[in-house]
Amino acid sequence: WEKAVQLLRVATWHKVELDTITFSAVISACENSSEWEQALQLFHSMLQWEVESDIVAFHSAISACEKGGEWEQALLLCNHMAWNKVEMDTIAFNAMISACEKRGEWQIALQLSRFMTKTKVKLDAFTFSAAISVYDKCGEWEKAMELFAEMEQSKVQLSTISFNAAMSACEKGGKWDKALQLFAKMAWMKVGLDTITWHTAISACEKGTKWERVLRTLCSMARKNLMNLAAASLLDRP
Repeated sequence: WEKAVQLLRVATWHKVELDTITFSAVISACENSSEWEQALQLFHSMLQWEVESDIVAFHSAISACEKGGEWEQALLLCNHMAWNKVEMDTIAFNAMISACEKRGEWQIALQLSRFMTKTKVKLDAFTFSAAISVYDKCGEWEKAMELFAEMEQSKVQLSTISFNAAMSACEKGGKWDKALQLFAKMAWMKVGLDTITWHTAISACEKGTKWERVLRTLCSMARKNLMNLAAASLLDRP
């Protein structure tokens, strides 16, 4: 990124006319290197020099804000997109939602996801997972499960992250049985189980009335690696 910025400066010294593609490439280089402050400075320079901003430049600048946790800057860039008549898309919204979530601005993150639905911007796996995670942090397990069901119905691929967020919301809400049903569904669907998955499942067992039986099942799953059979067994239980 440093070489890209240096070349851009050399070009300005020699009064070379810089276009949208050049600026976007350098901003992207800074963003990819997590140099979010430099990326934003270049973006603002782009606006000052009246170089037309395209979707690539906005993506890179908003993503840079996301990496720096600068959610307010991300929202300002959203306004710039509207002023420049650049259509907001899934990538831009996802970066803003992530920036808000990182700073604990959960309500704003939820408002953004709802606005996406209202304006018919496509929600992808990241959008759903981030929104479910926000509901988890807000202690709203029912809404988390509603969104998880919507994610299934929209045929967006369910991921470990989305399952973990929904499981965590149920576990924190005292719905240990629903958390374990999700765990069983992950195994049945062959979705990867990570440390967070197992921790949440064990925590749910601790809170459940039949924790000994369920915990034995989980241990058996880990030992024998018979994930599908154990999932079917759990799902069939009352």
